[in-house]
Amino acid sequence: MTAPSKPPRYLELDALRGFAVMGILLMNIVGFSMPEMAYMSPAVYGGTDRPDIVVWALSYIFVDGKMRGLFTILFGASMMLIIDGANRTGQNPARVHFSRMVWLAIFGLAHFFFLWVGDILFLYAAIGFIAFFLSGLTAEDLFRRALFIFTLGFVGYSVMFGSLLYMQYQASLPGASADAIDAVTQVIADFDTGPAAIAADIALHQSGFVAIILDKVQNDPFGPVILLAYNLAETLPLMMIGMALYKNGFMTGEWSAADYRRLGIRMTAIGALILMAITAGLIYGDFDILLMANASYAWSWPSQLLMTVGYAALLIGLVQKFSASPWISRVAAVGRAAFTNYLGTSLLMTFVFYGWGLGLYGSVDRAELYLFVAGTWALMLLWSRPWLDHFRYGPLEWLWRSLARQQLQPMRIPPRSN
Repeated sequence: MTAPSKPPRYLELDALRGFAVMGILLMNIVGFSMPEMAYMSPAVYGGTDRPDIVVWALSYIFVDGKMRGLFTILFGASMMLIIDGANRTGQNPARVHFSRMVWLAIFGLAHFFFLWVGDILFLYAAIGFIAFFLSGLTAEDLFRRALFIFTLGFVGYSVMFGSLLYMQYQASLPGASADAIDAVTQVIADFDTGPAAIAADIALHQSGFVAIILDKVQNDPFGPVILLAYNLAETLPLMMIGMALYKNGFMTGEWSAADYRRLGIRMTAIGALILMAITAGLIYGDFDILLMANASYAWSWPSQLLMTVGYAALLIGLVQKFSASPWISRVAAVGRAAFTNYLGTSLLMTFVFYGWGLGLYGSVDRAELYLFVAGTWALMLLWSRPWLDHFRYGPLEWLWRSLARQQLQPMRIPPRSN
């Protein structure tokens, strides 16, 4: 089998991917180190002192959903790049794409069951199967359909989670029936925020490697499929937007610096202002769990979409302005090895926090967690570029390509002849 030629490299895509894989840890660090619902609310776990609340608020406004969104639009753009490359070299684009997605799904399932429940690789692979059938659409059609699906998802989740608030309101009225009160009590209990649920979660994650795996197999065997069902209406549109932004030249740096700056500032500012207002309401509402659920799973959607595209525009402008800078080169190297850095981060963080490693799960305050983030960023920046100076791919990128292409890919870069 002849090895296919490599698609062109774009500094903008590589660096954006580097920023995304580093930025996603700003939110994932809470999922690695604390009970699941702490990701949604600081009142559940992690401290409500002023530094912890400030850190939560900044994360919710500026990070939550935006780095994952950036990762998702990059996935859509990269998918189009690979499809275009297959067409250009006479390969079957469907075969190339679906082979990649099958192996990505396998990696994702292994990641979920053996390392961390917060896996997004299976989600991306499954939605990547769907997105392929939309790859022939124009950028305009992709935008229109993406916004339609996104709007349906936003309305659906707003109604679903809004109904819980209505139930809570009805149960708070004088003369509310015992059934209405019991129903709301059960809904709140289902979020697993009580002391017993928190204690059980901490005990589990401070136990051994096998015990954590067995718990997933026994109690959450369909976790990746459930995540897919919950995130389809958000992830598919974002992936489609990434495909559209590749087709219109946005993701490959073909717009003017003024257009990137104007779009980036406008969309980021609008989204941030909306989220600031929601954040103030959540603090005023004492982090009521049903308010937090609505804010996390519904109300934040439009702002996350605006800020994701806004961040992409601002970062592309930044990358182009400092394209010759060594630090941009290092960030781009992190992005070229994003698959290895993403899974490597899960391995490192679960070792630090889970019982089979250092066992720090549940023992670090929210504000202090970002010391671990800074240390992990430093590792990514330090290893990625030297590695890629000598090898064509990151270790797991090489493995994924070799499996998908059913042929060992050349790894080492040959020394330059004098």
